[in-house]
Amino acid sequence: MLSEPPDGTREAAASALSSAREFAFTDQHFQYLRRLVAQHAGISLTAAKRELVYGRITRRIRALGLSGFDAYCEILEHDPDTEIGQFINAITTNLTAFFRENHHFEFLGGTVVPDLYRRSTVPRIRIWSAGCSTGEEPYSIAMTLLEAQPAGRTADVAILATDIDTNVIATGAAGVYDNSRVEGIGAERLRRWFMSGTGGNAGRVRVRDELKRIIQFKPLNLMGAWPMKGPFDVIFCRNVVIYFDKETQRRLFNRYADLLAPHGQLVIGHSESLYNVSERFELTGRTIYRKIQ
Repeated sequence: MLSEPPDGTREAAASALSSAREFAFTDQHFQYLRRLVAQHAGISLTAAKRELVYGRITRRIRALGLSGFDAYCEILEHDPDTEIGQFINAITTNLTAFFRENHHFEFLGGTVVPDLYRRSTVPRIRIWSAGCSTGEEPYSIAMTLLEAQPAGRTADVAILATDIDTNVIATGAAGVYDNSRVEGIGAERLRRWFMSGTGGNAGRVRVRDELKRIIQFKPLNLMGAWPMKGPFDVIFCRNVVIYFDKETQRRLFNRYADLLAPHGQLVIGHSESLYNVSERFELTGRTIYRKIQ
């Protein structure tokens, strides 16, 4: 299952560090786990992520009552169906907030939505939030779409929200958040789109059904088959591809282009770029790209 690393010095250093930990965590363990992450999620973990892997998998080891990383790797090797989903969930980073990188939503509401209403009496609007985490992004998209809807107009609106982590998909579908998560969205939006909890739900808010009914939450591995056919007017894929190597990014962006409507928009994260990755888009705004082929 685990092969010997080529660098004996590196192994010695890892062993010394492991001796001070709750569970021994060798270079063999890390290399095995990073191969699994690449295989199942398409994410390339660098050596800098070693401590992150240790911290997150340690929680799984405790939860399962195992003796350490050897036992955990044995489960992944010989009985993967029982644990691989939880393993990927544990490794996946889920950093999100309502209206994070707000310029994207300003562009959506100020440019994309008005253009769609100009082109059709009752526009069909389709948006995909890829890597939606706990739902803040698709709910921000939904609020933006409905707030930008011209008075007296209607539209056929649907938002697809996907993530590889089944736990965060469940959180997003429930639409219940601690008050601290909505502090920055403004009092008017809070009144319009959220209900305050009482009794056992005091200190929490719930997204109103007006938003929930236009969003479909689905688990999806971006490296696997995509059941949806499109076309999408906008695809949000923010702070996802930073974990992928260049070739994986190239394949992913080509697949996005295939699903976008002509001149559809692709929105990526602040630290990401399509430069030298894809020639099927042109930059139209801050980390906003338009499909050109």
